[in-house]
Amino acid sequence: MKKIILLVLNLFFGITTVSAQSIDEYFERIRHDEAALISFMSKMPKGGDLHHHYSGSVYTESLIQKAIKDDYFLNVQTMVAKRADKEFENLPNPQILHKEDKGKTIKDYSFPNTKTIAAKRVYDESKGWKKLSVLREEGKLNEYKLKMLKQWSIQYFNPVVPSDKHFFDSFGKFREVVNDYTAEGLLEFKERAIKENVSYIETQFKEVQVNLDLSDFKNENGKLLSLASKKDTSAIFKIFDKIHNSIIKQNALEKVAEFNSKFIKKPHDSLKIDSDDFTMRYQNYVLRFMPPVDVFKNLILASISDETSDLIVGVNIVAPEHGEISMRDYWLHMLMFNYCQKKYAKANYALHAGELTLGLVKPEELTSHINDAVYLANADRIGHATGMPYEFNSSELLQYMAENKIPVEVNLTSNAFILNVEKDEHPILLFKDYGVPVVISTDDAGILRTNLTDQFVTLAKNYPSFHYADIKECVYNSLEFSFINADKKKCLLKDLDKRFIEFEKSVLEK
Repeated sequence: MKKIILLVLNLFFGITTVSAQSIDEYFERIRHDEAALISFMSKMPKGGDLHHHYSGSVYTESLIQKAIKDDYFLNVQTMVAKRADKEFENLPNPQILHKEDKGKTIKDYSFPNTKTIAAKRVYDESKGWKKLSVLREEGKLNEYKLKMLKQWSIQYFNPVVPSDKHFFDSFGKFREVVNDYTAEGLLEFKERAIKENVSYIETQFKEVQVNLDLSDFKNENGKLLSLASKKDTSAIFKIFDKIHNSIIKQNALEKVAEFNSKFIKKPHDSLKIDSDDFTMRYQNYVLRFMPPVDVFKNLILASISDETSDLIVGVNIVAPEHGEISMRDYWLHMLMFNYCQKKYAKANYALHAGELTLGLVKPEELTSHINDAVYLANADRIGHATGMPYEFNSSELLQYMAENKIPVEVNLTSNAFILNVEKDEHPILLFKDYGVPVVISTDDAGILRTNLTDQFVTLAKNYPSFHYADIKECVYNSLEFSFINADKKKCLLKDLDKRFIEFEKSVLEK
C-alpha cells in the first residue's frame, strides 16, 4: 500500500514539475517573438500596480475629449488648458472679473487673500487663449488636438527640450482637465485593469487640503534650513513638535476626517470602484518643492489621513527629485518622514528616492538619497532607485533592503524616457542578484503611453535572466508588498493563485 501511495505521489509531483518546466520552456521560446510575448503577457495575471500616479495615468485622448466636451480655453502657444469659469480657489492669473465688479474696467485683478468669492476668468486672446469651440469653428481643432497630444504625453516626442523637462512640464498643461475628470478617470483605470488582468491599483491620488493657520511659523523656514545644514536633528525636532502641536490644536483630526469622507470615500463608494475582480486603494502625497513648514504640515496631514482611513493606505512625496529645492531640502524631508513614523506608526510610507542618474545632478549628489530614504526615513517601499549603483556603500544598502524586505518599485519605461536609464544601465539586475524584492509598475501610463503588460514585455525582452518564475515572483510581490489591509491582501493573493492556475492551464493546453 505504501509503495502505491509513493508511486502516486511521485507521479503527481512529476506531472507538476513537467508542467512548470513546460510553461517555462514555452516562455523562453517566445521571449524573442514580440507578438507572442505581448499575447502571453496580456493574458498573464499581473497582480497590482503599486507605483501609479492618478494624474499621469489617464490617457491623453480622454483628457482632450473632456476639454472639448466642456469647452475649455486652450492657450495655443503653450497648450495649457483652463476652465472657462470656476469658483475662486486661490489660483493665480489669468485676470479675474469678480461678480460685484461687473461693468468695471478689467485691470490686473488678483485674488484676495482673505475671502472666497465667486469669480469669472477673463482670457486675453492676444495672449493666446482660445476656446476649443472657436478652434473647431475655425477648422483648426484637429491640428490642436495633435499638438495637445504631443505636449500632454510623449507621443511623437521630438527632443527640442530634454525628456525630463517635457515629462514634468506636461502635468501643468492638463492639470485642470484631469482634476475635473476624477470620476471618469478612476473608472477608466478600473476598466483597463480588468481587461489587462490587473487586480489591484494603489494610486497616488491627492494632497490633503484643509485650512490651517501656520503664519506664526513663517520664520521657521529659514531656521529649519540653517539647522539642516548643520544636521542638528534635536533642534529640528523641537520645531517640528511646535508645528505639530499647532496643527493638532486646530482640529486637524476632524478636518482630515472630513477630507477623507468627501474626497476619497464618497467617490470610491458611489462609483463602486471595488468589485469581485478589482480593488483600488489610494496614497496621499506631498510636494517636494514647497517651503519646509508647508511640506511638514502636508506630511502630518497625509499621515493622519492614512492612519484614519481604510481606503487611504500610504503616503508619498512627489515632484522632480533633481529640482533645486528638492535637492537642497532632501535630507530635511527624510527627517520629516522619520518624525512622522514616530508619531504615526500605523501609516505606510513609499518614497520616490534615487530617481537620478549621472549628468542630471552632480556626481557627489548621487550618493545618499536612497540611503537616507531607507535608513533615516525608514521607507516601507522605494520608488525608482535608478541611482543605486552610485549610492555610498551600495552593497551594504542592497543587503539591508533584501534582509528587511524593502522592495523597489521598478518603472522601466519611465526610467528610460525621463532619465535615459535602460537595459544594462538599469540596476534591476542588482536588485535581483542581491535578493531585493522587485515590483513592476507603470508610473504614469497615460503620459508615457504604456500599461502594465508593456512593462512586463520590456522586462522579458531586456533582461533574459528574469525567467518565468522570476516574473511570476514580481507579480506576487506586487500584492505581498501592497499597503492594503491584511484580510483584503489575503483575498487578493488567493484570487491571484486561482488566476495563475487558470492562465497556466490555458497556455499548456495549446
